Amino acid sequence: MNLPTEAELLRIFIGESDKYQSRPLYEVIVETVRRQGLAGATVLRGIMGFGAHSRMHTAKILRLSEDLPILIEIVDNPQRIAEFLPLINPMIHEGLITLEKVRVIAYRHNHPAAT
Repeated sequence: MNLPTEAELLRIFIGESDKYQSRPLYEVIVETVRRQGLAGATVLRGIMGFGAHSRMHTAKILRLSEDLPILIEIVDNPQRIAEFLPLINPMIHEGLITLEKVRVIAYRHNHPAAT
């Protein structure tokens, strides 16, 4: 798959304990990304953060949170991102979704090792 030089970065900020139909929301979103054939998705687990409720979520040893921040990043062309958004919008009850233009420098797979 080729990505255009000008693409979009979709960021989804949710909590680790967020669910959709009794499953972790981040898993459902990434599986939906894959089924829709988007270029890829990455899930990052934060060590600290807060959102709209201003409740602190942290991974400090003395206070282990079961609801750490989760960030899902997806990069693809604007049309594919626009088609994807209505699929996930009903899944996300709390969180933040952002979209920004990005410039793709490289998107490679099966790259032969340098000699």
